Amino acid sequence: MKLLCLDFDGTLHSYSSGWQGADKIPDPPVPGAMEFLCDAMKSFRVAIFSSRSHQAGGREAMQEWLYRHLNEYGRECGEDSDDELDAVTVRLMASIEWPDHKPPAHVTLDDRAITFTGKFPSIEELIAFVPWNKK
Repeated sequence: MKLLCLDFDGTLHSYSSGWQGADKIPDPPVPGAMEFLCDAMKSFRVAIFSSRSHQAGGREAMQEWLYRHLNEYGRECGEDSDDELDAVTVRLMASIEWPDHKPPAHVTLDDRAITFTGKFPSIEELIAFVPWNKK
């Protein structure tokens, strides 16, 4: 399977409170994030990466946050199982990769990136860039 690298803050985590520290993740998911993640895991290996990934407590905090929200999302990940919800969530979590550096991926989804099309953007375009949730 090809690797999909998902940014965490501003892509899965709504990040509406801004940076609170690597181990503090106060906000809910971006609407549709859990559904997207569940769908993506059917077609890709999924790695979740963030600038917090290499900081003390960062990956653990992301894992705890995701576990809580996947568990809230429930059985809607499409698993046909009679297992308890917690067991389903543990199984889903075990299939997600948590690298400490950005891995080489087939595709990366990030709120703070511009697709390079062979033509460099102007410096003015880069300076004016804002993520989707700040527009």
